[in-house]
Amino acid sequence: MTAIDGHTDVLLQCVDAADPVAALRARTGGHLDLERARESGLSAAFFAAFPPSPEMPDPVVEAESYRYPFAPTPDFETARDSVYRMLSLLHRAARELDGLRIVTTSDDLDACRDGAALGAIPHLEGAEAVAPDLSNLDFLYSLGVRSLGPVWSRPNDFGHGVPFQYPSDTDTGDGLTDAGRRLVRACDDRGILVDGAHMNAATLRDTLVELDSAMAVTHTAAHAVTPHSRNLTDDQLRAVADEGGVIGLTFGASSYADRPDPDASASVHDIAAHAAHVADTVGVDHVALGSDFDGASLVDELDDVTDLPVLFDALRDAGFDEDDLEKICRENWRRLLGGVL
Repeated sequence: MTAIDGHTDVLLQCVDAADPVAALRARTGGHLDLERARESGLSAAFFAAFPPSPEMPDPVVEAESYRYPFAPTPDFETARDSVYRMLSLLHRAARELDGLRIVTTSDDLDACRDGAALGAIPHLEGAEAVAPDLSNLDFLYSLGVRSLGPVWSRPNDFGHGVPFQYPSDTDTGDGLTDAGRRLVRACDDRGILVDGAHMNAATLRDTLVELDSAMAVTHTAAHAVTPHSRNLTDDQLRAVADEGGVIGLTFGASSYADRPDPDASASVHDIAAHAAHVADTVGVDHVALGSDFDGASLVDELDDVTDLPVLFDALRDAGFDEDDLEKICRENWRRLLGGVL
């Protein structure tokens, strides 16, 4: 079974290494590198360029809940420089490493299907590196960016992200700004997939209004099963699916652990249960994988990308047949990407 992964943060973890290209090829620790990805059968992945906050706050933990205060938003220049460094690393690695291919067309994606190369789809996680007047969006497109999330879990010039908190609904603040509406329309015009991960309810709703094409939600889970703020409600799942969108299920434990502990563990079978709920709610054609490798603490049984077969078996145990698995693991992302590549 080959797979397309809707979200990885490996560039963030490798960009400051002594030899970042070597780290991207193979490294000790972490969840993903080229050698392990190819061993696992991963055929392509969204490679996020994420501008980190200057500092990350500690959680506020109470008897029956926890929440993370918003992390500070990096300024445009800092975010731009950080994202450009990560995209530069990806391009350098694609030149220097056999078996890594940047995906900007459907032909690129199809060329990676048989495992001959790992396809890297450049993605922006949060648009802080996009100039508020969008003056560098075409340059980012020329660097291969074909997927973009306007917000991470913090406010920025384009809109409001959802904070990390449990239990919580997703209705946590304002939506897109005027600049955010312009950004969504500009992505639509250029063929850049718009990602609804990390959006609060208002931002997600506003984005769907502005979009003519289908939306990705690259890494999330089902709020009806686990009431974490980062998970989508059934109404949100339907709103995304009704427009042809795809929901990538994260491997991060916090989206599945149904208790007020930010460090609580969860199981690979929890991912399968959420997949079953999403499929029952909107159909299997809208279910995909979005690991958050190298960006989250993973569920038990998944130590890194080489453990993907463990998840495939859990999905089978949850009642998905082989045709379903092909859709979840590869074909649903492939169909959605076909609309922009």
